[in-house]
Amino acid sequence: MRIGLVVIMMLFLGSCAIFGPPTELDDTKGLSAERIYEKASERMTSKDYKKSVEYLKKLESRYPNSKYGAQAKLDMAYAYYKQQDAAQCVSTVERFIKIHPNHPNLDYAYYLKGVAYFKERGIVEKATFQDVSDRDPKVLRQSFLAFKDLLTLYPNTRYAQDATERMIYLKNKLADHELHVARHYMKVKAYIAALNRAKFVIESYPDSSFVEEALVIMISAYDNLGMNDLQEDNLRILKQNYPNSLMFTKGKDTKKQDWWKFWDKD
Repeated sequence: MRIGLVVIMMLFLGSCAIFGPPTELDDTKGLSAERIYEKASERMTSKDYKKSVEYLKKLESRYPNSKYGAQAKLDMAYAYYKQQDAAQCVSTVERFIKIHPNHPNLDYAYYLKGVAYFKERGIVEKATFQDVSDRDPKVLRQSFLAFKDLLTLYPNTRYAQDATERMIYLKNKLADHELHVARHYMKVKAYIAALNRAKFVIESYPDSSFVEEALVIMISAYDNLGMNDLQEDNLRILKQNYPNSLMFTKGKDTKKQDWWKFWDKD
């Protein structure tokens, strides 16, 4: 009797090995596109973004041409964004834009793309305890360009104000990064390289808060290169646009070096 029981158990275990573990039941089998979308929305509302994505993928694969198909892609992109998966969010958004170029919510797609990159910037800063302007600014540029595309294509979008404010922030971060590199070049006496970085800030981010510093770096670089005429030209521009610059009204703690040698602060 005991031997027979052992044989039965071995046969049972053998069948499990052959057929594998039991698969999870598909609770969307036979459901309409509308009902699957409702289930995905319910999960989204309860912040179960992973399960919501699962439902949305099933909806998209089974009913690609339904009225819920396009919205499913947008919702999926948002769910990825909430899961802090910028790469999947952006990939889904770009696929949506390509497949649905005339969708009424296309402005939201561009906005979500910009916000996904913007949020990734914050995650990088928290993870590394380092200002992202001190690192590779690729994610900053990607966010900036996404918002720029949004405002170019949809200047009257309801996301315009928020996108504009984020772009101002990003401009300053990008300008700061360029000057961070320029300061390094000044330290190692690579004056032409420093000049190019400072010029780029003035040309690309003329309304950023780092133009004054860029001008000062250019003035000092020209001075070190013995290019006196260009130094004087930039001094004149600085005085015209920043008459109260500390370069002209030096503070009390100037110490041994002039305050405006910005690169010494890095």
